[in-house]
Amino acid sequence: MSATETTLIQRAQKGDHDAFAELVTEHQRYVFNLALRVVKDENEALDLAQETFVRAWTALPNFKCQSQFRTWLYRIVTNLCYNRLPNLRRSLNDLGDDVMEDIPETNFANPAREFESNETKQHLQQAISSLDSNYQLLITLRYQNELSYDEIASTLNLPLGTVKTGIFRAKEQLRKSLAHLEESWITA
Repeated sequence: MSATETTLIQRAQKGDHDAFAELVTEHQRYVFNLALRVVKDENEALDLAQETFVRAWTALPNFKCQSQFRTWLYRIVTNLCYNRLPNLRRSLNDLGDDVMEDIPETNFANPAREFESNETKQHLQQAISSLDSNYQLLITLRYQNELSYDEIASTLNLPLGTVKTGIFRAKEQLRKSLAHLEESWITA
């Protein structure tokens, strides 16, 4: 956590609404995107994001800065999503505790492939949307919100192995979905 964020938190804990507004501005996009990925409804996601910050404001005096502020917020929004989608927690826990090796990401560093890269990004977004909600949540936390595996485990209150396995399985599904696109590039 940056010194600026720590200062904002301390000011907000003392009732400074402007400091809290800055924290909301910093994190609102991530909170909304996480909620949207889980509930797949823009209005519902807006409600969840708003409720997240209301709860954060109420609970802020108890925040001890022992974890990242964003991890704390993500835990709040995730718990609110669990309340709306009761099967999500069970699905995440059913992933198991197997620890899988992480596969390196594909790197399209070749400038000649920029068009294909943009096309891949669009296809990837569609593929992510078609994943089960538990996998969408893990992928969103890891790659869109850039949380570490440990932060995801803490946010979702899951064993680290379950998080690693879930992300591995989600990436495998995404790779399969993108495989036909890569084949078309090779034959073109």
